[in-house]
Amino acid sequence: MSVQYFTKENGQKLAYVHVPATESGAALPPIMFLGGFKSDMQGSKAQFLQAQCEARGQEFVRFDYRGHGQSDAEFVDGTIGDWMEDAADILANILPPRPVVLVGSSMGGWISLLLLLSHPQRVHGFVGIASAPDFTAEIEEGMGEQEHKQMNETGRLVIPSEYEEPYIFTRDLILDGANRCILGSEHDASLPMVLLQGKQDAQVPWEKAHRIQRAFPKSEVDVIFIDDGNHSLSRPQDLTLIDQAVLKLSSVN
Repeated sequence: MSVQYFTKENGQKLAYVHVPATESGAALPPIMFLGGFKSDMQGSKAQFLQAQCEARGQEFVRFDYRGHGQSDAEFVDGTIGDWMEDAADILANILPPRPVVLVGSSMGGWISLLLLLSHPQRVHGFVGIASAPDFTAEIEEGMGEQEHKQMNETGRLVIPSEYEEPYIFTRDLILDGANRCILGSEHDASLPMVLLQGKQDAQVPWEKAHRIQRAFPKSEVDVIFIDDGNHSLSRPQDLTLIDQAVLKLSSVN
């Protein structure tokens, strides 16, 4: 499938790949994959799920938020609210007007949860992969004197990462994220969720899965811990678990 572009009202273009349903999978809910912070839609989880959905004829979409991958804009200018808006645009304009299963990885898990709270009629279920809601608040809480000084002087915090480039957290990102935290209260949403969480995750504490579960007391939340799993959860056995979760929620009436 080739990359296509959706043009937003402000003229920015969002890159996406859309796999329409075939007759064999027409009854299954569409799958929407939401990537993580500074990730793109070319990752192994997104491409694996696309292949699985194609094989069973299930509709699927993956996309790049603004400032990510092949989409317009600069990464450092984005906020959680901006990326949530991008996800909402893809949901509203690319997928048909029926409930979908959201599959969110890391930050994509946070954005998925925000989407299901703001568009409950459009969400059939949620699969979270090392979901990281409220991570900006945790970054701010963990900042020391030097980090605060760096943020005050430059408007951003630069933190080394295990990937090629460091993470950059801007003041706008932190301030916007503070208004979108969801773990401090209980929510009325009632839908099935599967949360996959590695016990060896160095970025997202495994306890966060239980915090998400407590924040949605009316939802049926299945928490699956992977004892030797890291943050990526991209090994063949992890990918199989992810697809099994997608299948489970696809079959829920």
